[in-house]
Amino acid sequence: MLISRQTLRAQVRAARKALSIEQQNQFANQACQRAIQLITERGVKRLALYLANDGELDTQPLIDALWQRGIEVYLPRLHPFSPGNLIFLAYRVDSPLIKNRLGILEPKLAITQMRLPHQLDMVITPLVAFDANGNRMGMGGGYYDRTLAYWPLMGKPLPVGYAHDCQQVSHLPCEHWDVPLPMIITPTRIVNGA
Repeated sequence: MLISRQTLRAQVRAARKALSIEQQNQFANQACQRAIQLITERGVKRLALYLANDGELDTQPLIDALWQRGIEVYLPRLHPFSPGNLIFLAYRVDSPLIKNRLGILEPKLAITQMRLPHQLDMVITPLVAFDANGNRMGMGGGYYDRTLAYWPLMGKPLPVGYAHDCQQVSHLPCEHWDVPLPMIITPTRIVNGA
């Protein structure tokens, strides 16, 4: 029996929210170590990622590690003029953050701090669920699919998923607009996908 995307999304979100604070902290630190190794091997200088929300794998240890290494960190922001799209703004310790209409913290708009996706080396994406083929299910808004649609043609930015191990499912139903990920970092491994 096939289960709907909505049901699958609810099940996986519940699984990650059920993790204890201790598990969340441990998993975030383990994933950070794997991510830093990959980022170092790839020579990444500019990287976008997200601030964890809704039980997502916490990115703060990774953000701190990136800052310590002098790697430029960017956060997504809902595009002010192009609904359904993202822009990326520099994120530093003193960057002002505001809640967007979805209740997610994002940088205050400052055009001088903006980077287009192809100006980044890597984008670490949030996700709700993934499978062994690198298929990714987000929250359903399509923001990252639209943002990363041209990465294979441009060669940048490399999209990398970041998730708890409990977010892996055997198979994800996919649509033609879904952008598969070449790799997904979890606390225990790097899953090579598309």
